[in-house]
Amino acid sequence: MKTKAFWAMAACGALTLAGSTANAQETVVVEEETVVTTDIPCKTHYYSTAKDNWFIQLGAGITSPFVEQNLPNGGDASHHMTAMYNLGFGKWFSPYLGWRLGFNYAAIHWDNDQFTKAKMGNANFDLMWDMFNSFGGVNSSRVFSIVPFVGIGGTFTWDYRPTDAANITRENGHLKRNSWTLPVSAGLQLRFRLCKYVDFFAEGRVQFMGDNFNNYAHGAPIDMNISAIGGFSFNIGGSDFRSYNPCDYLSYISNLNGQVNDLRGALATTAAALAAAEAQLPCPEVQPAAAPAPEAAPLMATVRFTINSSRISSEEMVNVYNIAEWMKANPEQKVAIVGYADKNTGTSSYNMALSKRRAESVQKALVDQYGINPDRLSIQAEGSDVQPYDVNNWNRIVIFSNAQ
Repeated sequence: MKTKAFWAMAACGALTLAGSTANAQETVVVEEETVVTTDIPCKTHYYSTAKDNWFIQLGAGITSPFVEQNLPNGGDASHHMTAMYNLGFGKWFSPYLGWRLGFNYAAIHWDNDQFTKAKMGNANFDLMWDMFNSFGGVNSSRVFSIVPFVGIGGTFTWDYRPTDAANITRENGHLKRNSWTLPVSAGLQLRFRLCKYVDFFAEGRVQFMGDNFNNYAHGAPIDMNISAIGGFSFNIGGSDFRSYNPCDYLSYISNLNGQVNDLRGALATTAAALAAAEAQLPCPEVQPAAAPAPEAAPLMATVRFTINSSRISSEEMVNVYNIAEWMKANPEQKVAIVGYADKNTGTSSYNMALSKRRAESVQKALVDQYGINPDRLSIQAEGSDVQPYDVNNWNRIVIFSNAQ
């Protein structure tokens, strides 16, 4: 009987070995590669942060009103021109467009049956366009630029002399002593760059306003005021713009493609090995050993952010969802959420706070949207002192790792 038992076990072992060999020979592993293709124009995009490209301007020049002139031949045009003083501030929010709030003060002279004068103050909100950056390419060191602008504003005129030169009255019949108008304007600025921090400018502006500008309504319904000023513009912190190019990310996408294909290949090989092992069963004479406890899989997901932002985009939310599903499938596993920032965003302390906000944003999404227990999550901020990638722009990221 012992001899028969021995030969039975030998035969079972031979069949098992033969089955294993046959399956190993007949199994063909097909690795289906996945390639993410992108159609991204390799164009550099420019932008300005909230604290960059502010300027203050100081200037002076001349102004002349074009209103009713009732003296023969329009009077003496030479004394219609008076001095004007200018103060303004604004911001270039791109290399092409900016805005400005300017304030002007002047005395104005005209002839209305007699020599007449008043005082004028106005504020203008202008939209500015840098033509040379638009047509000749962005160049923060360009010496000369032409900047057209359009604007709206408010003008207050008072202290008319003589007082009887007006013909606009109040409800009580008395002559008005001042007037408000809402002009629209257009102009052209010539800008000369002296250095990164200082520009010289010369500009002309024409304003169109109601007929009550000089407190005298007669003839054409529109009065005009023309001014020419020059001065200096002081660029706070310098004048420059940050940039990015979508093609900088192509090598990163290619690397991710390689990781995906490696994982697919490993999965196909594991599935083939599992099928070969299952083909050997059952063999009742051999008792299977207890299966070892599964180890937690390494975390590969990341969440990327745009510059100076901690908001999770809809494209990156899928990675947060994948981590949430992984944690639900591994209920004993804890995860560390580590935030980073690139070195171009700001100071080291600002980047540390930004990377912490990014990690907190991901933690909040996992807890509030996907029901993950917050006790299983920990956050860590690395700022820009630690850079996981050699390419600076790739470091606007949150990386997941296994935690104890």
